[in-house]
Amino acid sequence: MSFPLFLLYKVRCYSVGKQISNPEQQVSYLKDRLQMFLEVLETIEPETTELEDIDRLIQMMDDLELKMEQFKNTKE
Repeated sequence: MSFPLFLLYKVRCYSVGKQISNPEQQVSYLKDRLQMFLEVLETIEPETTELEDIDRLIQMMDDLELKMEQFKNTKE
């Protein structure tokens, strides 16, 4: 089972863009990314999930964590 193309496109498009320095926009960005992760997670069927699908989920979480660290460091 692979992720639906529209979700992968949505995730990839979101990873490109200019730096966000406004704290409110940062929170909004993180909420949107988390919502995308949840949408992808809901589409996965445990019986047919492949290792590459799990790897994509892990990468999404790693990317989100990295972005949170970047936002945190801009405040310091």
